[in-house]
Amino acid sequence: MEARKLFTINDLYQAQQQDERIELINGELIKRPMARSEHALAQAGLSGQFLPLWGKGGMGGWWIMTEISVRYSEHHCPTHDLAGWRKERLPVRPKGVMDLLPDWVCEITSPGHERKDTFTQLLRLQAFGVPHYWLISPEDKTLIAYQLENNAYRVAFAVECESSDCSQLMIPPFSDYVLDFGFVFG
Repeated sequence: MEARKLFTINDLYQAQQQDERIELINGELIKRPMARSEHALAQAGLSGQFLPLWGKGGMGGWWIMTEISVRYSEHHCPTHDLAGWRKERLPVRPKGVMDLLPDWVCEITSPGHERKDTFTQLLRLQAFGVPHYWLISPEDKTLIAYQLENNAYRVAFAVECESSDCSQLMIPPFSDYVLDFGFVFG
């Protein structure tokens, strides 16, 4: 039995010259799903609500970015739907592919790629020690927020916005900031 070749960050750079919708997950080059309106609207609706946090410096300030590639290792460089870094850890505006571990990652599920977000990414981010991981499903209008405790994720917050009022949510790590998921889900 032949060992599986693990692709590296250099392979990712070469592949992206031909197709920009590729990411490196556990040593595999994975084609990203075609963008769709539900995903784009949820991503834009959420990222727009974080704009006030950009204006804050130091304590309470965040760099929140969409479609950002993060290099966790030579064999793992996903492109996150949204990721954030506290300005107290990263005071200068970031550039290029990120090498610094995010404080928060949010993935928005895509049909046919749910396993990557709900299982593979969750386990990888947990192993790398990302403190907060959110998983959003625009189709189901759900949010699950995971928080790292003792090297394992636990559910810190979960909501289904079809059956709950989601206009005034305070979710870790943004517990002192009100988010409107009714707006995010349209």
